Amino acid sequence: MGQDVLADNLYDRIKPRLHKRIGRELRLAGRVLDFGCGACELVQYLARTYHQHVTGIDISGKSFPKRRHTSDGRRFRCIRKDARHLAFAKDGVNDAVISMWALHEMEHPEAILAEAYRALRPGGEILIIEFPRGSLAQTLWNEDYYSPAQINQMLTDAGFTEVRAKLIERKQILWAKGFRPAAVNGNT
Repeated sequence: MGQDVLADNLYDRIKPRLHKRIGRELRLAGRVLDFGCGACELVQYLARTYHQHVTGIDISGKSFPKRRHTSDGRRFRCIRKDARHLAFAKDGVNDAVISMWALHEMEHPEAILAEAYRALRPGGEILIIEFPRGSLAQTLWNEDYYSPAQINQMLTDAGFTEVRAKLIERKQILWAKGFRPAAVNGNT
């Protein structure tokens, strides 16, 4: 069995657990944006399981599903856009922003995190799921991934508070979250 097959099998096995964990974390979020959604698998899962209004955003769009509703009829959106410029996303109305296995692929991640901050309501949550530096993914695919400290700093620099990053799934996944500060006296 080749190393790429081993990694694909590992991450294919992890993905359903991550979807469930993400769903539990964001279960109270009504409006969710998924930055770097790829084939919209997580978008569909959240729409179907938690009945959330989910919009997936990806710069490619090549792998978007043809049908834009779940098996139970819940509609979801997959939009081909650059996550740095989301004119359709109103300021401060989304409950959560998620990015799963995508931030390392994005040019200008600081601009993307700033756009996530803008689109989140006060008290809204950002959740970043990544392959960490030094993981099996980095060894196999020779891509540059972030350390927990780097993700913490990026989220803090973007204005998020209560930022925490940790390694899960035998240190093969980086799980980071933060919050847009809640409004204080009408200010954010």
